[in-house]
Amino acid sequence: MALALAGCSSFDTTLSGDKVDYRSQAGKTTPLEVPPDLTQLARDARYQPQAGVVSATAMQQGTQQTSAAPTGPAVAPASIGEMRIERQGNQRWLVSTLPPEKLWPQVRSFWIERGFTLTLDNAEIGVMETDWAENRAKLPQDFIRNTIGKVFDSLFSTSERDRFRTRIDRSGTGSEIFITHRGLSEIYTNERRDNTSWQSRPNDPQLEAEFLSRLMVRLGAKEEVARATVANAPDQPVRARLVSDQPGAAMEVDEAFDRAWRRVGLALDRGGFTVEDRDRSAGLYYVRYVDPKLAGKEEPGFFSKLFGGGDKAAAAALQRYRLSVKAVGAKTQVSVLNSQGTADNGEAAKLIVARLIDELK
Repeated sequence: MALALAGCSSFDTTLSGDKVDYRSQAGKTTPLEVPPDLTQLARDARYQPQAGVVSATAMQQGTQQTSAAPTGPAVAPASIGEMRIERQGNQRWLVSTLPPEKLWPQVRSFWIERGFTLTLDNAEIGVMETDWAENRAKLPQDFIRNTIGKVFDSLFSTSERDRFRTRIDRSGTGSEIFITHRGLSEIYTNERRDNTSWQSRPNDPQLEAEFLSRLMVRLGAKEEVARATVANAPDQPVRARLVSDQPGAAMEVDEAFDRAWRRVGLALDRGGFTVEDRDRSAGLYYVRYVDPKLAGKEEPGFFSKLFGGGDKAAAAALQRYRLSVKAVGAKTQVSVLNSQGTADNGEAAKLIVARLIDELK
């Protein structure tokens, strides 16, 4: 039985060629079945009974007209609005003419259909986030894996976990969709290799681009067009620098407020910050920040969670800040404020600015 299952699964994997597979992390959803009375086939006039005498010439002309006419409503990207990709550095995002209210349920279905579990689904702030998941496509496809592993799948695991955050912002012409990736790697903490811990690993821009192109396909674009659009998006370089003449930690971005606001939000997502709230009219992001020395204590694989010790460590590492985004002429200044709204020049505030500059440079 193991050999038979392995053979079938290997054959399916060879045909699909998919290098991204998170479906085993959650139950697969069953596609909705449309009742037959709602999916009537389009009638073809060629097979309708004809009254009277019909000549061969008239029949041929009618067949040509029927074959040239569309048999049903066309499904194309135009039916959901224009879509395009904008890029700056390694950051890409999807621009659509649809409002966030119409995009939100489609994006939610997109993640669920791919086997993810949503731990954050807040339409008010326009952010949804998946739980930590494992890319099963990275497992080695050797003989042992293809035989025993297909039956006892839980015995095999990679040392990496991925989480994706999606943010939908309202724009003047529709919406902008951002997908950001966070990664963890399990490493040994001693020479005896009997204890492990999870540590953050760098963001994967290619993985973000992959899911961005798949989302375009889900919204109606053709796969070839979506991948080409994401890969060939024109780059628009942005310069960001530290500002030293301010009472608190601050930076300057060579962009107008509208674009800088969206870029700062994307940098926060990619930097692992948690945006609790935002006020565009006041130019404020309300974020949670975790001390890098204690980062990962809330992530999977830590025994302190089992005994209740992880909550105290996470609370000690957690700090709340406000990011003030203000237009200064043709540029934008970003300042770090503490939870009371005053300028902060502490070490954590400086680290926040340094991380944002690294994302925006």
